[in-house]
Amino acid sequence: MNLEALLDLAKRNGADLAEVYYSAARSRPVFFESNRLKQLESAQSAGAALRVWKNGSPGLAVAYGPVAPELLVEKALALSALNPPQDPLLAPPRRQNYPPLGKPVPIETLIEAGKSAIAQIRERYPEVLCSGELSCETETARLLNSEGLDCQIEDTSISYYLGVEWIRGEDFLGVYDGEVQREGVNFSDIVATLLQRLEWAQHAASIPGGKYPVLFTPGAAGLFWDTVSAALNGKQIREGASPWSRKLGQSVVSPSLNLSQDPRQAPYDCPFDDEGLPTQVLTLINQGEIQSFYHDLTTAQDLGQTPTGNGFRGGLGQYPAPGLVNLLIAPGAESCERLVAGMERGLIVDQLLGGGADLSGDFSVNMDLGFLVEGGKIQGRVKDTMIAGNVYELLNQELTLSQERRWQGSCLTPALLIDGVSTVS
Repeated sequence: MNLEALLDLAKRNGADLAEVYYSAARSRPVFFESNRLKQLESAQSAGAALRVWKNGSPGLAVAYGPVAPELLVEKALALSALNPPQDPLLAPPRRQNYPPLGKPVPIETLIEAGKSAIAQIRERYPEVLCSGELSCETETARLLNSEGLDCQIEDTSISYYLGVEWIRGEDFLGVYDGEVQREGVNFSDIVATLLQRLEWAQHAASIPGGKYPVLFTPGAAGLFWDTVSAALNGKQIREGASPWSRKLGQSVVSPSLNLSQDPRQAPYDCPFDDEGLPTQVLTLINQGEIQSFYHDLTTAQDLGQTPTGNGFRGGLGQYPAPGLVNLLIAPGAESCERLVAGMERGLIVDQLLGGGADLSGDFSVNMDLGFLVEGGKIQGRVKDTMIAGNVYELLNQELTLSQERRWQGSCLTPALLIDGVSTVS
């Protein structure tokens, strides 16, 4: 599809302003099941979203695959006639074709990496069943508008995931881990983590209900950071839904917490957002104090703030909304091993089952994978136990962060040791 011609066509048909967002992706995933290679796939998709303003009213139309440009323009203009007027917000003129990010890997490399990782697990635990998925995906994004913006980027990422199921009589254990990289496949950290969890889970343990210190591994720490990200979202701030709406510049969490966004940090690096603004390094929380919220063009204008380059689309058919490129939590000074050794009696939470906390911060969730610690030593796996509390209250008390950090989705987080977490068996 000729995107420049599409913009010109929209203008000639009566649009005052227009914007085209084009996205294409191709991937070749490899699937393993029951310790064996199951199947190979190939997937490809492409689509364009045309957004127009006529008499101040916006209209958005989406097309996937080949489509007549006239039909797309006609649909977008028809939808604009049904919408109320809205201030048109477009990124200023700028032309930038960014260098490609990442490097693709052959499918043979993915297959061999998956086979090798499964073999390492089964060498220690031959009775387990392993499943996995590895994929090399290349995405292209291009954004143009009638003001003279034209930005383009191609990025390649390699994602790989491994799950281990261990069935012993009526006891079922599932342990899962994965990573995303820009170049190559390295299963070493994932294999080491899975083997460690299997070793810790060889014995059963229990703990009575009460309040205990809990070490949330990076795999479980997302329970906190999902809520914190939402509380810093410019849309929630504008609507007054966030408990931090009026607390810019105030201390809201423990002074040991430092949160930021860095769009240069691979593998979740991104030079511009879905509105065409350059992304930027943001200090969100410094020593427990809110330094900034993150905005798209609309929330920034509504709140009288400067846009931060955080306008992202959930899909081609959606308008941009505030979203983080990534979230980096600064590490602490102690290793996870030393944090565990210092626990007299408590829990390690590694995997959670079900939903997390809402914007109020309240949560009550089942531990999918957790371990009992007594006298600084891991005693075994704890089952049928829930944890409950409030994110804001727990983060506002004394807590300790580990030296080690892991990516969990687009969040780079250390482990988090918090005292006084309620447990129910």
